[in-house]
Amino acid sequence: QVQLVESGGGLVQAGDSLRLSCAASGLTFSNYVMGWFRQAPGKEREFVAAISWTGSSTYYTDSVKGRFTISRDNAKNTVNLQMNSLKPEDTAVYYCAATSRVGVRGRYEYEYWGQGTQVTVSS
Repeated sequence: QVQLVESGGGLVQAGDSLRLSCAASGLTFSNYVMGWFRQAPGKEREFVAAISWTGSSTYYTDSVKGRFTISRDNAKNTVNLQMNSLKPEDTAVYYCAATSRVGVRGRYEYEYWGQGTQVTVSS
C-alpha cells in the first residue's frame, strides 16, 4: 500500500519561509518522479515543482522559480519543498505526488497522492 505523508505546513507572514516534507512508503521510491502540487480555494490543483528519479533534474512553475527549491533523499524516501519569500498568493493546500510516467507537470500523470498540508501566508 503506497502512502505519501506531507508535513511542515502552517501559518506564516509574507516574506517568511517554510519547508514541506513528504515521506513515501510502499513503493520503490527511486523509480518515481516526485512532484508538488497546490490547490487554493475555488481553484484547480496546479503544478508547483517536480524532481527526477535521481534528483538531477528539477522543474518549477514560473511563479515559484527562484523562491522554491525541490529536493529528494532516495535513501530516506523523502522529498522536500523549501519555500522562501512566501507571498499571500502561495496560500493553498500543498500535495505531494508520485509518478512513474513521463510527464511531470500534468496532474493526471501522477498515480499516487498525499492528503495535503495547508500553507497560509498572511500579508
